[in-house]
Amino acid sequence: MLSKAQSLLTREITDQRTSGWRTFLVAIPTLDDQQWRQLSWGARWLIMIRAPVLVMTVCATVVGILLATGVGVFHLDRALALLTGLIMAHATNNLLNDWIDSRRGVDRDNYFRTRYGVQVIESGLVQPVPFMIIVVLTALPALLAGAYLVALSGVIAFYLMLAGAFFVVFYTWPLKYLALGEVAVLLVWGPLMIAGSYYVMVGDVSGAVWLISLVMGIPPTLVILGKHLDKYAEDQKKGVLTLPVATGEQPARQISIALIIVQWILIGVLLWFFPEFLPVGLCLIATPAAIRLVGQLSRPRPGEKPAAFPANIWPLWFSAGTFLYARNFGIWMVIAMILVTVIHSGTTPHEL
Repeated sequence: MLSKAQSLLTREITDQRTSGWRTFLVAIPTLDDQQWRQLSWGARWLIMIRAPVLVMTVCATVVGILLATGVGVFHLDRALALLTGLIMAHATNNLLNDWIDSRRGVDRDNYFRTRYGVQVIESGLVQPVPFMIIVVLTALPALLAGAYLVALSGVIAFYLMLAGAFFVVFYTWPLKYLALGEVAVLLVWGPLMIAGSYYVMVGDVSGAVWLISLVMGIPPTLVILGKHLDKYAEDQKKGVLTLPVATGEQPARQISIALIIVQWILIGVLLWFFPEFLPVGLCLIATPAAIRLVGQLSRPRPGEKPAAFPANIWPLWFSAGTFLYARNFGIWMVIAMILVTVIHSGTTPHEL
């Protein structure tokens, strides 16, 4: 029988089912050849880049932009360049992840990978050469946006762009194979995206911005940990040294729980030392979701699909729970940052 936490998780996942183009923005479907041919090129691209997970990048970038707006600095051209560049960089990374894992045989006959959506290379829906053309076309807007920001913001922006390019290209290999993938995600979705976006807008970074960047970097890290926990046995067989494989399954679950605790401690530190960020207290609405996630992470993944759990989600378990938490927390943080911006608009960069 499902626990209360598991039942709530099941209900939220099930409620997300929808139809039309919106489907590819909130879910990653598994399709056969006939279904694939019936889709437009735009819909195919959304599936290939795993569009639903891009919400984490959107939230992180928007938070960085709103922090800058709160101190009276807003440049529409830079904001649009940041959103375009970071979203397309994330999309490029997802494409490269599929390419590299396919080339290395990781996704071959990989039941888990098919639950994250169709692997178009392994399934033969897209041939290698057209796939790489799509990778280049997806990466090009990210490179152009980065070059534009470098031209406006100078050498530090260039270093930030180089760091982002490094993680895009080398996350899947070798970082993921050296138990560094989770650390990379924390750095990218935290300091690099949020503090980096703030710097490009303002030209400086404050202590509060660093704190918020760490708070926002933890949920995406939980998502990748959840994914690697779900794939623990498969990654062991394939020789992929993710953090759960390196530490063991139970220690990795404990690390995930510790990250949730650290995240909420950091929020407390932020509110204590920077009371101007009081609206961040809105994130307390996500506390029940955090408690449910801790409960889920406290136990091993079930060996078989629970009766009430959606068949189209299983065997994803921890990744489903961590993604729902990351998405909801990110949305509440964006709302909190909007309130901070409205309340403290006109504050100087050194005051916020």
